[in-house]
Amino acid sequence: MSSLKNLVLSFVLFAASSMAHAQTAEAENSSPATPTSGQVLDKIVAKVNNYIVLESDVQQAYLEAIAQSQQGFEAPTRCEVFESLLINKLMVAKAELDSITVTDAEVMFQADQRLSMVMQQFGGDEEILAEIYGKTADQLKSEIEEQLKEQLTVQKMQQKITQGLTISPSEVRKFYTSIPRDSLPFFSAEVTVGQIVKKPDVSQSVKDGIIAKMRGFKEQIQSGESDFQTLATTFSEDPGSAAQGGELGFFRRGELAPEFEATALGLRPGEISEPVETAFGFHLIQLLERRGNTFNSRHILLRPLPSEDDIKKAERYLDSLRQEIVDNKIEFAKAAKQHSDDRPTSDNGGYFSDPQNQSNRLTLRTLEDPVLYFTLDSMEVGTITRPMRFEDEREGTKVRILYYKERYPAHRANMDDDYEKLKQAARRKKEDGILSRWFVGAKEDVFIDIDPAYDRCEVLK
Repeated sequence: MSSLKNLVLSFVLFAASSMAHAQTAEAENSSPATPTSGQVLDKIVAKVNNYIVLESDVQQAYLEAIAQSQQGFEAPTRCEVFESLLINKLMVAKAELDSITVTDAEVMFQADQRLSMVMQQFGGDEEILAEIYGKTADQLKSEIEEQLKEQLTVQKMQQKITQGLTISPSEVRKFYTSIPRDSLPFFSAEVTVGQIVKKPDVSQSVKDGIIAKMRGFKEQIQSGESDFQTLATTFSEDPGSAAQGGELGFFRRGELAPEFEATALGLRPGEISEPVETAFGFHLIQLLERRGNTFNSRHILLRPLPSEDDIKKAERYLDSLRQEIVDNKIEFAKAAKQHSDDRPTSDNGGYFSDPQNQSNRLTLRTLEDPVLYFTLDSMEVGTITRPMRFEDEREGTKVRILYYKERYPAHRANMDDDYEKLKQAARRKKEDGILSRWFVGAKEDVFIDIDPAYDRCEVLK
């Protein structure tokens, strides 16, 4: 279970162990004890007004920084991580003084989303969650909300501090030339890969059967024979919300499927809709609450499954489209934009992208799907696969063709091949400089106390 737990932690962005903050008062007031072999005692290593940094915060953030450091560039030192955490606490303290606030609705909205992602990792089973964390979904959500409030506050302060920041080509070149030639980052081999996805059309008879089943659910609820939460827990095929009785939490306008949102916002609180079809399947929706520009709802999701004939029809469609691309009758990017059912890649001409670098060039380790990795390993650059089936965890069986457009060999960083990576690195360095200068002035407005163990970092100088 440990690898699964680590995956979940990355989703909810815990900065420390789950028990650390619950034991803050004890850590502050207790005297040091002699640790047993292999045991590390947590302690407060910095205070900024009423906000604290724990040793476990530094350790967890340091390990994550090493694991997530941009390929080719050095990971930050432990002192740099400590300074970053201290600046975060200073931002929160200053935000309080400057009346920069994060609303409860903003926190609840994102907390609900992240809890939903966590529950998906457990198949919606709250008992497994409790077994691993020793706490309920509500308790975990409360911890997520606490972490999120700080993260969102830091984001708002950082946006205010770095407002108007731009990076010019000359600054990128200056950053590049400032790196000694023997210290230039070494980038692994990269690839550019695209896909065109076809979701099989399900026959109308299958859809009619689901609609009839959902209308039966609605009748059971309205007659008092059953309740919405019980039916959602038992029958809903949305693993993220089924365990919560179908409740999705608060979302803003534009965050959910348009058909779902339009229907939910057309209901009165407590009212239940007729079955509604979206790209994810059919929904029975109940509006729970509207709060400003956000709303909370619950739903029962049933997904119509395509038959073998439906899937084969999608394969023939893509095979025909593939032949048009091979015969140069249509460009791959144009075909993807016009025909692909995968919105994130179709909007990018069908190509997978690395959001960190805003680039279509990916390292092989970025391709988290092992099927993609091994498929590319057997392909030649410039070729397109025959239609292949794959499983989408949200929408079931789909079909796609893959285009292996280009491969870039491993190399030292240079301006021609790596401009976007260098630009992002230069921007981060400029942001760090702005934040460090801000820190020099802002630290005079708050009380800061640092544990002697971190005096060597000299962050206050």
